[in-house]
Amino acid sequence: MESHLSLADLRGRFVLIDFWTFCCINCLHVLDELRPLEERWSHVLTVVGVHSPKFSHEAEPGTLADAVARYGVTHPVLDDADMTTWQAYAARAWPTLVLIDPEGFVVSQYAGEGHAHAIDALLAELVPQAQRRGTLRTGGGPPVTPAPESSGLLFPSALLGLPDGRWLVSDTAHHRLAVLDAYAEQIVACIGTGVRGHRDGAPSDAQLNEPEGLCLLPPDVARAVGYDVVVADSVNHALRGLRLADWSLRTVAGTGRPWNPTDTTSLSSPRDVAWWDGRVWVAMAGIHQLWTFDPVLGCAGPVAGTRTEGLRDGPLDEAWFAQPSGLAPDAERLWVVDAETSALRYVQDGAVHTVVGSGLFDFGFRDGGRQRARLQHPLGVTALPDGTVAVCDTYNGAIRVFDPPPGELTTLATGLAEPSNAAVGGGLLLVVESAAHRVVAVPLDVRAQAPDTAESSERPPTSIAPGRIRLVVSFVPAPGQRLDERYGPATRLTVSATPAALLRGGDGAGPDLERDLDVDPSVGGGVLHVTATAASCDEGPGEGAACHLHQQDWGIPVRVDPDASDVLALALGGTETAGVG
Repeated sequence: MESHLSLADLRGRFVLIDFWTFCCINCLHVLDELRPLEERWSHVLTVVGVHSPKFSHEAEPGTLADAVARYGVTHPVLDDADMTTWQAYAARAWPTLVLIDPEGFVVSQYAGEGHAHAIDALLAELVPQAQRRGTLRTGGGPPVTPAPESSGLLFPSALLGLPDGRWLVSDTAHHRLAVLDAYAEQIVACIGTGVRGHRDGAPSDAQLNEPEGLCLLPPDVARAVGYDVVVADSVNHALRGLRLADWSLRTVAGTGRPWNPTDTTSLSSPRDVAWWDGRVWVAMAGIHQLWTFDPVLGCAGPVAGTRTEGLRDGPLDEAWFAQPSGLAPDAERLWVVDAETSALRYVQDGAVHTVVGSGLFDFGFRDGGRQRARLQHPLGVTALPDGTVAVCDTYNGAIRVFDPPPGELTTLATGLAEPSNAAVGGGLLLVVESAAHRVVAVPLDVRAQAPDTAESSERPPTSIAPGRIRLVVSFVPAPGQRLDERYGPATRLTVSATPAALLRGGDGAGPDLERDLDVDPSVGGGVLHVTATAASCDEGPGEGAACHLHQQDWGIPVRVDPDASDVLALALGGTETAGVG
């Protein structure tokens, strides 16, 4: 990370500012989308990350440096801990991209995923113009310190006990799987080359891309399908099958490409997998859903969640999730940790129930019952032998324990470095301490004390007028592209609110990107959930035209203010962003 870099230093180059926060799965998608763009345009383009944190843990010294190393970020990153730069650019979403030309003018703004191709097309048009004007300075960008190498584990994320007593670990930042000895201390074998990629084959040839969750199949199912372990290969948007007899790896679901609603075989950042109720359940973090996968039939599909990011209980097809990241079955329930709502939830009898957590922007470190207890971005959950549930309270650096009959959350251990997953072994809880690059043992018969804190995100709320307001989502296709209306409307807008009473009208879904909302002033404020999508394709005839999906799910904290504007303008993408802010 560069602490002294300024826009003035970059005058003469195109600059792409990426507003992100490392808890956000969509931001991580954009990091991967930008890698080819950065390489192609490195002679004229500098990408600068601006890390504007959602959670207090993300603003602590050192955590951003860990995230940069974990996700292989190779461009400069500004630590915007107090969100000053976020407010200066009127950002309203993670992620937001802003393209600045060599003379220092903003030329386009984008929110959400799927915009790398549009920026690529825009640069192809703008770079020759800047060259003709003589304003362009070519050459390499600012140097960035490379991430340290590690011979052991590097930001591991999941742990699975194997039938022979050894342990399998997702060595996530090494892009491989590691086999540990029976004490979960020494690496005895590795699966994967250690280089980002998507390739099936023998352990020395196979490639993964940030593998995470692990699930052991029942023996009869494993014999039928020819593999024993399902691996959530998160950045490959795939499930991989691992055969224990020879450690060979094969793809069993997913295409290796990001999710697209028109492609029923595509997945989106699977974070965890668990065998429950006769199927593999998948925490599909990228689109805020739970899916199931049938290994025998080889088919996967959604079973819970509407793709709206938020916290809402109810029937599976009506519930909202927010980056489900950890799964754990017990005899009656499937436990789920929902990272972005800092929630512990479960699936039972066709419905979703929440036992800890209250919303997208509320978190903390507090023991107690349903209304009082707080977590901070948990990533893992484990069913314990005594009927309780251990939660890897990742951003609090703690292991918490939830006891279902009294409905109480207590604290087992503190002082851990981003615990992300755990498993029971030898009467101990073996915890993947991700930011410390190791597995540690925690006794199950001890207890610690939570600091008793409750917090809300520091993200500034947006003021909106009471009564009728106009919601405008701007989108302009990239140069050489047009809206793709071959199969119906090319755009879609869905609006809802938490609490629902905040909107007296204007909620629901429709094809237009502009809409009148009716805001109830008596409610005072809440969160507006705005989901916008737009489909574009290359201009010209023929079936071979490349098509692209642009999408963003805004969860905007709002307050009602009689002096505020009656227009809420959001930029999904493009050059016509006047009035946004």
